[in-house]
Amino acid sequence: MASESKITTDHETIRHWAEERNGKPAAVKGTGAKDDAGILRIDFPGGEEEKLAEISWEEFFDKFEENQLAFLYQDTVKSGDTSRFFKFVNRGRE
Repeated sequence: MASESKITTDHETIRHWAEERNGKPAAVKGTGAKDDAGILRIDFPGGEEEKLAEISWEEFFDKFEENQLAFLYQDTVKSGDTSRFFKFVNRGRE
């Protein structure tokens, strides 16, 4: 089975993908200001919790839209296992 990357800006698709893998919206600590979430991440169990601050989905998607990001992701890897691969890219790649 080949792994295939997909790209989306749909909030529900992103949220569903993350929550299906027990991921939570987060930002890298120390990268934002008072009203700015900073650099976005999705935090998975056993991940880099000490470097990340959990944020709300609303705050996450506000920053996502403000920065005109798109979500590049995979559902599965070649073996057929669920993939956690993702990255944020500029919308120009859509």
